[in-house]
Amino acid sequence: MTSTTEPAVSLSGVVSSIEYFVDCPTGTVEHYFADGVFHWSDELYRIHGYERGDVVPTLELGMSHIEPADRDAVQAFWTSVTTSGGPSSIYASIRDLNGRVHKVLLSADLIVQDTEPTGVWGLVVDLTQSIHADRHQLANEAVAASALSRAVIEKAKGILMGRAGLSATEAFDRISSYSQRTNRKVVVISQEIIDRALTLTHQDKHQPRTEALLDLFRAL
Repeated sequence: MTSTTEPAVSLSGVVSSIEYFVDCPTGTVEHYFADGVFHWSDELYRIHGYERGDVVPTLELGMSHIEPADRDAVQAFWTSVTTSGGPSSIYASIRDLNGRVHKVLLSADLIVQDTEPTGVWGLVVDLTQSIHADRHQLANEAVAASALSRAVIEKAKGILMGRAGLSATEAFDRISSYSQRTNRKVVVISQEIIDRALTLTHQDKHQPRTEALLDLFRAL
């Protein structure tokens, strides 16, 4: 069905506004009350695992791909938009024809012609790859942060071992104990030991290192 009706919110404007998303396939749907037909874009077919011509889009078909835990919420969302309008959005999970789960953002609003609602347009943004990329980046950042923290702690232990004759276990126990007493993270205490040790070394070059380290402990 071809229509000159413009959505209440320009669909092209919405699509262009999300072009900055990385790996977020975006499909559209239009549903007209008069004939009850659903029009899916090619991308929306693909998000569901189909190609145009494989199936006839219906509300029942779309709902069958919604994960059971989200189905009631999506049904309520669709009912609300078709009766009260929008724009409105909801996050949901869909399972495509091949069994892959997609995390999607559904947005919809009424199509209005001459002040009368004639249908609903919808936008489906597949966030799966973007979410995966964000999680991968966060995981990498967490690993890098952990490695950096470990390096700082080991350096602080080395300072205590080299300047006070402590074993590795004794050095860490001293740091850990002070961390618990002051309710500050071990890595923060370790960095403070490094910073203060460097300051003592530069300012008190003639002071024995062991005595300087004892001063450091007293300062902590």
